Amino acid sequence: MAVSATVVALIVIALAGGLLYYLFRDEPLGPLPEFRKQWRRLLRNKVTFYKTLDRKEKERFQERMRYFFQRVKITGIDTEVTELDRVLVAASGIIPTFGFDDWNQYPKLREVLLYSNTFNAETFDTEGAGRNIEGMVGGGYLNGKLLLSKQALRTGFEQSGRNNTGIHEFTHLLDKADGDTDGIPDYFLDKQYLIPWMEMMRSEMAAIQQGNSDIDDYALTNKAEFFAVAAEYFFNRPAAFAQKHPELFSLMERIFHQDLDHDGGVGTVDQEDPVPVLRE
Repeated sequence: MAVSATVVALIVIALAGGLLYYLFRDEPLGPLPEFRKQWRRLLRNKVTFYKTLDRKEKERFQERMRYFFQRVKITGIDTEVTELDRVLVAASGIIPTFGFDDWNQYPKLREVLLYSNTFNAETFDTEGAGRNIEGMVGGGYLNGKLLLSKQALRTGFEQSGRNNTGIHEFTHLLDKADGDTDGIPDYFLDKQYLIPWMEMMRSEMAAIQQGNSDIDDYALTNKAEFFAVAAEYFFNRPAAFAQKHPELFSLMERIFHQDLDHDGGVGTVDQEDPVPVLRE
């Protein structure tokens, strides 16, 4: 009887393990799509970041788009998903990770849900009261999904301002790479810059509170939102950001591993490092 009970227990464990594997396994990837000429035209017309790249870097950006579309499904919720929408979603994800050798820093992301306009955070309705959400990272039963307003997505790339909802939400995903969405990207930033980064957040949030900063006051919500709001400004208007916030700009170049002011160094402004750190 003892032997039979052991065998039964092993069978139950094996079946449970098989079920868990089936439920949580990675879905097989489809074929790698060919890069379409239409995507290149849309990138040239709509994505300033892409237009500033040299020919070799543009080719690398295009290749990453192919892998993005292979891994991430884009679904319209009561709205049509056009090629422009697909390109802008992909660009939103690629821009923050373009400085990393391993592009896929969103390993859990499987689908982007695109809504026609702002939506309700609880009901996800696009009509009626409480529709003030332009984008959010899904949790719970929406885990592995990112939600975006199509109107906000397009506006972020059409205007020359500081806001970009797509980049904002993908920055939250990057922030989450170390397990916590807390505005402290210690997965990407060298440890000697972590204290300067936290002090910079504190001082800049105080400046926003006092009306002495042009960073959007939504950054005061919490440190995670500060990081995402600053990233919008950093990527949308890097020259203005570097001029008005050189220390913050320097640290964000180090976080994203990108030389956005094209001065020949990551973490420098006009070829100088404006952030003093204690080195070991």
